[in-house]
Amino acid sequence: MGVTEIELREATHDDYDGVVAFTEDTWEDRGRGDYIPRIYHDWIDGENQYTIVADAGDELAGIVQCVMLSDWEAWGQGMRVNPNFRGQGVANRMTYELFDWARERGATVLRNMVFSWNVAGLGSSRSAGYDPVTEFRWAHPEPNADAESEMTVTNDANAAWKFWTGSDARTHLQGLVLDFEESWALSELVRDDLRRSAESGELLVVQDDGTRGFAAVCRESEWKNEDGGPESWVEYSVGAWDDADAARALFAAISRDAAKRGAERTRVLIPETARFVSDTAYCRVEISDDPDFVMGMDLTKPYR
Repeated sequence: MGVTEIELREATHDDYDGVVAFTEDTWEDRGRGDYIPRIYHDWIDGENQYTIVADAGDELAGIVQCVMLSDWEAWGQGMRVNPNFRGQGVANRMTYELFDWARERGATVLRNMVFSWNVAGLGSSRSAGYDPVTEFRWAHPEPNADAESEMTVTNDANAAWKFWTGSDARTHLQGLVLDFEESWALSELVRDDLRRSAESGELLVVQDDGTRGFAAVCRESEWKNEDGGPESWVEYSVGAWDDADAARALFAAISRDAAKRGAERTRVLIPETARFVSDTAYCRVEISDDPDFVMGMDLTKPYR
C-alpha cells in the first residue's frame, strides 16, 4: 500500500479501537505501557489542540497531536506510527500537518520531547526538520515534613526571576521549564509565571546571603502506581540552584512542600548536565535513569 493512499484527518472518538490496535504495546520491550489508550477520549477533546490520524482505510497508519501552549509556542506529542506503515513517510506527513496548523495560529516554534533511548523517534524528528534544543532529567525528592536545611525559604518572585535570568540552568534549558498547564510539555518560563506561583503559595526560593535557587509547583496529580492503585504526585516545573549546598536546601524545601500537599511522590525537572545531575546524586535524591531530549522547529523557516 503506497503512502499516497493514506488520508490525514482529525481524530474522532470512533477511532479509539483503531488507535489502540497499534499503540497498546508501543513500549512493551521496555516494560512500560503507552498512555494514549488510557487517556484517548479526554486527550482528543482538549482545548487549543489538533489531533490527527493517518487513515489507510482498513486500519490507521498513525496518530499525533499538537497543542498551543502560548501565543507563539506549540507542542507536538503522541507521535505513533503503525509498524505496518513504517518507512512510508507517514511521520513526516503528519508532522508537516502540525507545522501548518501551528503556524496558522501564530506559533513561531513547535517543540517536542523524545526519550533519549528512542533512537527511531530522534531520527524521525530530525528528518522532519526539528533541531536539538536541550535535555533534562527528573529528580524525585521524597516528601518529608521534617526535612531540614539551613537556608531561608521565601516566595520572592522578583528574586527568583533575577536568579533565573543569570543561571546556568536557564542557559542549558534554553529558558524552558515544565509547562504549568499541559502535562509532559515544556514552554518558556516568563516572569508572570513566577508571580502567579508566588500568589498561589507555590514558589520556593532559597536564600542565604542572596538568592541561591528556586522551584515552582507545576501541578498536583493522581497517577497509578506499579500495582495499579492511586498515587498522588506533585510536579515542580524546574529546580535551579547555584551549588550543592543550595541544591540540598532546595530539595529539603521541596520535600516539606510536597509533604504538606499530601504527596506520595514528586518529580522536579532539572537540567541534564554533569553538575546538576551530580549535585542531585550528592544530595542523595533519586534521579530518573535516562534523560529526555527536547527538539524544536523554527516555524518562520520553510520546512517542506
